[in-house]
Formats: sequence, structure tokens, C-alpha cells
Amino acid sequence: MKKSVTKIRVRYGETDQMGVVYYGNYAQYLEQGRTEWLRELGFSYKWMEDHNVQLPVVNLNVDYKRPARYDDVLTITTTLKKTPTVKIEFYYEIHNEANELLVTATTTLVFIDTQTNKLMKAPDYLLEKLKE
Repeated sequence: MKKSVTKIRVRYGETDQMGVVYYGNYAQYLEQGRTEWLRELGFSYKWMEDHNVQLPVVNLNVDYKRPARYDDVLTITTTLKKTPTVKIEFYYEIHNEANELLVTATTTLVFIDTQTNKLMKAPDYLLEKLKE
């Protein structure tokens, strides 16, 4: 399935007193990977919201293997798990510069029509792009 790679540098404010990334910040790293995955398809969250689609996270699972530290450059690999329906599922791996696996994670998001506030099928424009 469609995959993207995003690099980010750990900022000082994302770490604890020991220079280790606070566990809650990984959700933001995953979001960064997901938004870049979408951007590589030619869309953004803002564009989708402007077209009446929201994508709230309904499930997040993180498996912490090794700590990321201040100033590390992280590589976030974001992979679509399967063709979206009313939900879209991603698998992630985060590696450091030494290519050590730090985290694996999954997220599930659902498509919401902002006008009705109800679940909807994945938009056709997204499905068409995934077929290319």
C-alpha cells in the first residue's frame, strides 16, 4: 500500500529532564507522518476540511521499543494498511539516524461529513489517487 517517509528533528521542548522524548509526543510525530502522507497524494487536512471531510482519530496504539532523544533526526515511515472505507488505517515505524527501530504504531481514523456530522465513505478523489 501507499507509503511515505518524513524526517523530523526532536526539539528540546519535546523531551523530559533526561533528554528523552516524552511518550505523549509520539502521537504528534505520527500525525506529522500522516499529514505528509496525505500531502504527497496532493491533499491536505485543510483542503479536505474545506471540502466537508474531517478525519478524527478513533484508535491509537503505540509500541515503544527504544527512546528517542533530544536533537535526534527521526524517520517516520507511514504506510496505509488497506484501502479506506469509512475508516482509514495506518501503520508507522519510527527510526533514529542509526536506523534503530524506536516505535511501531497504528492509527485508525474515520471519515466524517462536516455538514451532517455523520460517518461517510472515503471520498472518491482519495480512492482514485490511491489507484494510481
